[in-house]
Amino acid sequence: MKSKFLLGVASGLAVLLASGSAFAQSAGSIVVYGGAAQITPQVDSGDLTAPSLAGTKVDVKKATSFVGGITYYWSDNISIDLPIAAPFKHDIVGAGAIDGVGKLGTVKSLPMTLLAQYRFGEANSVLRPFIGAGPTYGYFYKPRATAVLSGITGGTVNNPTTLKMKSRLGATVELGAAYNITHDWSASLSVTKTFIKTTGTLSTGQTIETTLDPVSIKFGIGYRF
Repeated sequence: MKSKFLLGVASGLAVLLASGSAFAQSAGSIVVYGGAAQITPQVDSGDLTAPSLAGTKVDVKKATSFVGGITYYWSDNISIDLPIAAPFKHDIVGAGAIDGVGKLGTVKSLPMTLLAQYRFGEANSVLRPFIGAGPTYGYFYKPRATAVLSGITGGTVNNPTTLKMKSRLGATVELGAAYNITHDWSASLSVTKTFIKTTGTLSTGQTIETTLDPVSIKFGIGYRF
């Protein structure tokens, strides 16, 4: 029984590999996908400008959200990817001289990216690694400050400190792989690094320059048209 089972598994794998020619990612193909992504900022914070405690810095925590997108195969090896994500909500916490004070605020981010990708292997390969690069516009909106931030910066109940974060243009590089499950269905996993900075501005007039440079991990299931 065991030998028959192993023979059946081997036969199934042979059929799967042999049918790889049906899993074409060829010129003109359009793949629509959906999944999830996690963004982890690699923060390098400047100091909050005076008046403030020397070494007052911030950290921005990771966030997870739904993500989808459209990939168009310009040729058998070159594709163009347009990710479309739901907003990510990040916590902003104290760092440096104010490390441990807790949450200073929250901000929503909506990265807008367009990637040119090069896919290795043949159009009928089952597994296709790829690399990519392109511009990213980091849109930051709906920042919310907490009572902790007001307390640190001299805000009051009647006049609390508010926060703004500037949206900026950056650049993204990508490394990933796509696995063709059937003729039309595929799964993909990719890691991206975005190089981007932002400026936080408080209603008190103080500012803080922050390098975000987030690393993102994205998983998606796609359907090919």
